[in-house]
Amino acid sequence: MTAFWLIAFIALVAGEAATVGLVCIWFAAGAAGGFVTAVLGGPFWLQLVVFAAVSALTLALVRPAASRFAHPRRSPTNADRVIGQVASVTETIDNEAAAGQVSVLGQIWTARSQLGVVIPKGSQVIVKRIEGVKVFVETV
Repeated sequence: MTAFWLIAFIALVAGEAATVGLVCIWFAAGAAGGFVTAVLGGPFWLQLVVFAAVSALTLALVRPAASRFAHPRRSPTNADRVIGQVASVTETIDNEAAAGQVSVLGQIWTARSQLGVVIPKGSQVIVKRIEGVKVFVETV
């Protein structure tokens, strides 16, 4: 039975390596437990019990922490709310001169032209996207 558990362990680790999420690793740990039980001379029914118990324990205890580590939470910001808003150009936008500012929702943002054209002061623009601390805009 040791060969069975060793093959199961290798197959489950390979299955885990082939997937993006944490799918098979819990059962690979269980197969390792079954392997150790087989090496120590335990009967097959005990090997199955150890396999099930170790798999369930690793799933219950390690999965929540592993999921938080694998999928960190993204902290939403209020900056995204300016996308699609109409803004007033407060300083002429010129990408080549690295100049330009807009006022949107009461905030001043450094601005660049989405299409690379010069947009004069006083124009109305729409915010298309945010990149770092700059908004990229197009004329209305």
